[in-house]
Amino acid sequence: MTPNRRAFVAGSVSAVALAGGAVAEETRPVTSMYGLIGKMTAHPGQRDALIAILTAETGGMPGCLSYIVARDAKEADALWVTEVWKTQADHQGSLKLPSVQAAIAKGRPLIKDMGPYFETEPVGGVGI
Repeated sequence: MTPNRRAFVAGSVSAVALAGGAVAEETRPVTSMYGLIGKMTAHPGQRDALIAILTAETGGMPGCLSYIVARDAKEADALWVTEVWKTQADHQGSLKLPSVQAAIAKGRPLIKDMGPYFETEPVGGVGI
């Protein structure tokens, strides 16, 4: 077998294996995840301080698949929090963690308004 033919066969075998893996991924049962998307408006000039509180020590939340804090592009004091959890129970459990309780206590005085707030059922995507 020529080197080009060997490379073609090896590439084809890899492509078939990858395609088989992709099909297996696509046909696996989708589990129900729990998501939240919420808007917070900080008191004037306090958004960055609130962001610092919300993003500190976020690595130790069991069941959390994604936690993103983002500045609103149009409102100077607003931000959005997007969360994806394995289950709603995981999210509820996180609210009892001492680090989360401390962040809530520290951040609450900086928040002028909460809302809107949406619950979602994530089904897939990057990082999930």
